[in-house]
Amino acid sequence: MLVLNNVEVVYDHVILVLKGMSLVVPEGKVVALLGSNGAGKTTTLKAISGLLKSENGEFTDGYIEFYGERISGMEAETIVRKGIFQVMEGRRVFEHLTVEENLIAGAYTRRDRPNIRKDIDGVYEYFPRLRQLKSRTAGYLSGGEQQMLAIGRALMARPKLMLLDEPSLGLAPLLVREIFRIIKQINEDQGTTILVVEQNANIALSIADYGYIMENGRIVLDGEVDKLIDNEDVREFYLGMGDLGTRKSYRDVKHYKRRKRWLS
Repeated sequence: MLVLNNVEVVYDHVILVLKGMSLVVPEGKVVALLGSNGAGKTTTLKAISGLLKSENGEFTDGYIEFYGERISGMEAETIVRKGIFQVMEGRRVFEHLTVEENLIAGAYTRRDRPNIRKDIDGVYEYFPRLRQLKSRTAGYLSGGEQQMLAIGRALMARPKLMLLDEPSLGLAPLLVREIFRIIKQINEDQGTTILVVEQNANIALSIADYGYIMENGRIVLDGEVDKLIDNEDVREFYLGMGDLGTRKSYRDVKHYKRRKRWLS
């Protein structure tokens, strides 16, 4: 469905953020893009969804294809109409609109007006809490409720590909697990393809079919989820597990690796 081939992105004509970024997202799958802060994960999503221009970013090499059509450089509105919808980091909702008005706004590209009511009810099935709050002003929702609303608004566009940017950010662990359970359910029920960017590797890999690990603007490792979980470096750096199953911090592992190289 989606192909990024050797993509380079520069901000302000000087800051090289993506350095030959390549990945593939198969139709109907959940793909996790993992990495630490500053790796270039959010920039990757913005390159796909056409939002680079808003931050003075530009392609300098490579291309992005969606169903074989080159979309790199297209306007964001055109990309949305082709079936790609990004749920931004930080639970960005229309704060002065009600919950239901936010959901209606998510369907602004659609022409099948009679089906919009049905889809709103479908969002409420996934997120029953939103039904209870449908007349509440979105700015007064909790962080978890706003995240549910942001995902629900994306569903109203009937996306073929949904891009999720750090859906776990700032949420309690129980709520994170519930939201990721619903994300997987959406994928299974509707066949929606999902590319999820996450720092929480454990939760992302729990629902993903395939994973990519990103560092310094490029992919350094990828594979089926089972293979990634069994990979010693992934377990130590991203899942926080040592050889004996004891939890290690990322900082401790990095210190150990550096010391090991220095001694050799």
